[in-house]
Amino acid sequence: MRGACQPAGRRITHPLPVSPVALQLSEVTKTYGAFTAVDRLCLTVPTGCVYGFLGPNGAGKTTTLRMILEIIRPTTGTITVLGSPSALAVRSRLGYLPEEKGLYKKMRAWAVIAYFATLKGLSQAAAKRRAYELLERYGLKDFADARTEALSKGMGQKVQVLAAVAHDPEFVILDEPFSGLDPVNQTVMEEIITDLRARGRTVIFSTHVMAHAERLCDRLVLIARGRKLFDGTPDEARRTLPRRVRLTTDSNVAPLQDLPGVAGLASLPEGVWELQLHDQADPQAILRACFDQQIRLRSFSAEEPTLHDVFVKLVGPEATEARFR
Repeated sequence: MRGACQPAGRRITHPLPVSPVALQLSEVTKTYGAFTAVDRLCLTVPTGCVYGFLGPNGAGKTTTLRMILEIIRPTTGTITVLGSPSALAVRSRLGYLPEEKGLYKKMRAWAVIAYFATLKGLSQAAAKRRAYELLERYGLKDFADARTEALSKGMGQKVQVLAAVAHDPEFVILDEPFSGLDPVNQTVMEEIITDLRARGRTVIFSTHVMAHAERLCDRLVLIARGRKLFDGTPDEARRTLPRRVRLTTDSNVAPLQDLPGVAGLASLPEGVWELQLHDQADPQAILRACFDQQIRLRSFSAEEPTLHDVFVKLVGPEATEARFR
C-alpha cells in the first residue's frame, strides 16, 4: 500500500506498517529561560514523503529535530512519532544524522556502518553484509577497508549517512545533510534521499539551501524565529507569490501597467523591468503588447517564483543569513 506522499508507480520493496502519519507535533514549544527557541509549532508529516525543514540559521530547526527524537524534551506540547508518544519506544525504526558530524577515526568504513546497524538489531553477519552493499551502491566500495581518518570530509559524511540508514529504518531524520559537501557528494546525498523515498520511507531533512528543497521535497515547512511561516507543498509555496515577466528595454513601459492581468510594475537595475501577473494572466499577451506599443526589447522572460523568492518574502531580513545555490 502506497504511503501518503509516495509518487504513483513506485513500489515499496517490502510491506511497512500502514499509517497515514509518520509524525505529529501539536503546539510544541521549547524555551530556555526567557528565550523561546520553538514557539507553538504544529506539524503533520505524512508517511512516505520527503519533508524539508527550511529556515535561516537559528530558526529552531535543530531544536525541533532533537525534540522529535527525544534528545531534549519540549517545554509544552505533544509529539507523536510512528504512532508512539515517545521516539525512544520506536528508536529501532528510526535513523538519524546529527548536525555535528563525527566518526570513530580508527575504525574502518565498513565497520562503522556495521557497528551502528548492530546497535539497531542486525546480526554481525547481516550488518557486515549490509555495510558492503551500501558502500558499493554509493561509490565507496574501494574505501570499505580504509580507516575513517583517511577519508575525505565528503566520504566521511557519506559513511555516516549510510550508518544512519544501514538498519533500513522507516523514518529517517537528517540534520543539515548537505553541509560542507562538494557538488559531487551533494548529488550522492540527493540520490540516497531519493532512494529512501522510492522505497516508501519517510525522510525529514533540514537545510537553508533552497535548491535541495526545490529538487527533493514533497512537502516543506518554513521556520523563522521559532515560528512556522509556511507548511505545504513546493507548488503551494510558489503560489504564495505572483508570477512575473522580466524585460529589458530603454523604451517607456508605463502603458504595460494598465494591461489586464498586470498586478504591478517595478524598475530593477540596468534597464530591467519586472511585471507581476495575476494568476490567469498570459505572458504572451504582455509580449504582444510590447510589439503593439513599439517597446523595443533587449530581453523578455516569463518566470515562476522560486522557493528562494518565497523564503526571502516570508522570512524578511533574516533571509540574508541563508545560502541560495
